[in-house]
Amino acid sequence: MKRALVFEKGSVCGVVAGRTARDALRQIRSALRYTKTLELRLDWLADEREAARLLEQLKKEEIPRRTTLIATCRHRKAGGKFSGTVVEQLSLLRVAINAGCQWVDLEVETAAELPSFTLGLYTAHAKRILSYHDFRGTPDPPRLARLVRELYQMCDDLGFDAVKIATKCDSLADSLRVLSLVRPSQDQNVIAVPMGEAATPARVLAARFGSALSYAPVAEATAPGQIPLAELHGLYRASGVSARTRVYGVIGNPIAHSLSPVLHNTAFHARKLDAIYLPFRVADLNDFLRAIQPLSIAGFSITLPHKEKILRHLDDCDPLAAAIGAVNTVVVRGGKKLFGYNTDYVGVLRSIKRRMPIAGSRVLILGAGGAARAVAFALAKGGASVSICARRAERAREVGGDVMPRTALKREFFDAIVNTTPVGMHPDTRQSPLNARELNCRIVFDTIYRPRRTKLLQLAAAKGIETISGVEMFLAQGIAQWEIWTGTRAPEALMRRAVLRKLEEEERKHKES
Repeated sequence: MKRALVFEKGSVCGVVAGRTARDALRQIRSALRYTKTLELRLDWLADEREAARLLEQLKKEEIPRRTTLIATCRHRKAGGKFSGTVVEQLSLLRVAINAGCQWVDLEVETAAELPSFTLGLYTAHAKRILSYHDFRGTPDPPRLARLVRELYQMCDDLGFDAVKIATKCDSLADSLRVLSLVRPSQDQNVIAVPMGEAATPARVLAARFGSALSYAPVAEATAPGQIPLAELHGLYRASGVSARTRVYGVIGNPIAHSLSPVLHNTAFHARKLDAIYLPFRVADLNDFLRAIQPLSIAGFSITLPHKEKILRHLDDCDPLAAAIGAVNTVVVRGGKKLFGYNTDYVGVLRSIKRRMPIAGSRVLILGAGGAARAVAFALAKGGASVSICARRAERAREVGGDVMPRTALKREFFDAIVNTTPVGMHPDTRQSPLNARELNCRIVFDTIYRPRRTKLLQLAAAKGIETISGVEMFLAQGIAQWEIWTGTRAPEALMRRAVLRKLEEEERKHKES
């Protein structure tokens, strides 16, 4: 297999996948603002006529110099949308080459059916990527090693210039196994693509491991775990990620709703720090902990359900966080030593103090997780009388305060009710942890920030009850995290604007739909 570097190191490839030629051309023009490497997914076009229109128009399009175009017509048997014969598939790729595509991407399943003469005839004057996709999972180490040897041999036999290996990864361990296939000193023509939501951070960091390309859709995602090109370029600045870039992230399950990447990456960019903040969907905490060193993680935020579980894995803990019994912020020192903090405490105090005096107040907390512990601790320290309502009484007792059964809520009155459960969080926004008759209080504070006006807050407002959005707590705790990690003053106004702008965009789209 050839060893020369075939793409500019760390290139981000924009994936153009439109149903019509017009849509595909619009995506091409949009993508060229962010990258000079594009993959044209011809199999996504509605029919042969749309493919012909696109490739004919491509000849007339003013494509900037040094732009690399990759033509892909993935067959259904390899996870694509093309259902024609192999000859029809190769003929379409031939037309794409004539239209200006310098590369073609051909799946193993098709390549295995072709003699090298036929392949060379249809793809003459273009470089070739041999693609292997497994949407079921990542093979175990022995099978993966055997697969790679077979792919390299096929590359040599058929004269391919690069090999792409893409597998569904259910863990960070799977992701690292895929990325380990790339050895920059030897195999610089390998494209490693971990797929799936659990692999999203590894996909963004693939260039650090020497992968020749990473892929991002211009519009609709073509593989699980992809981040849109505009977001990858603007929010994550992925093309600038190097071995020196400090990696931070948020761990939780689910995690797709988190706006922490918007908050922290905005601040890193504003302060011109070489750092990136990524979302980690973590079902198994040990899987993440084993990935800290390989991914060079310098610190991370923690959300549901790991705020209490992380305690047993820390090397040291801030006394306040230890007293609370939950951690939402970790600093990694020396590559592996974990030091825990709790900034939820700060977020609670800043959010509630502005609205009411805490001393002498009576507050009900819904939930018994890590966030509930921070809220209860902060309020009790401030002199409030705290009651806990949770599905399991034993968990409620662990939080501290009086245990309040839900059946008693209609008869009780509180100065404030604080929701720390995930009920009502995006995407299940029609849910509320309490009904209107159970909201007997002066203030309702929902720690959920997405959406800003949860169903619970809407019910409270309809009764004339003052409301506090979780955005206030989210911003306060996140700003404190950022300052712990960096040791510098956070650009608070910019961070606030970025988060509010994102939430407003979502609300506008929701109304339009």
